[in-house]
Amino acid sequence: MRREGEHVSHRDGAALVNSVEGYLRARAYQEDACREAEEFCARMPWLTSAQAEDVTRHYVRQRIALTRRMLQTTADRAVELRGEYEARYSALRRELLRRHAAGACAVLACATAVGSLAGALSR
Repeated sequence: MRREGEHVSHRDGAALVNSVEGYLRARAYQEDACREAEEFCARMPWLTSAQAEDVTRHYVRQRIALTRRMLQTTADRAVELRGEYEARYSALRRELLRRHAAGACAVLACATAVGSLAGALSR
């Protein structure tokens, strides 16, 4: 908990927001899975209450595991893409620096040549 007069940094606030958002999303996924399981069991009226609860429990566990794998795959791909984009960005920055340096050298060489020519003509 915070004490009176303490401020939450932007990073801490963002982490808290992300944590709460993650929790709310997880709860929403679980509620969706429970609702789907109940709808699935409702189409099988011959199930006893215990059987329906068992099917619901297994369905929810399976659905949460599937969602977790899908989200992990997406997160892994995001990390891969970030690495690819950062590598490309670095390569573009190096190329831009190289071109600017070459341009500056060309301008300096031209200025030197013009200065030499002007000095030779003024003699």
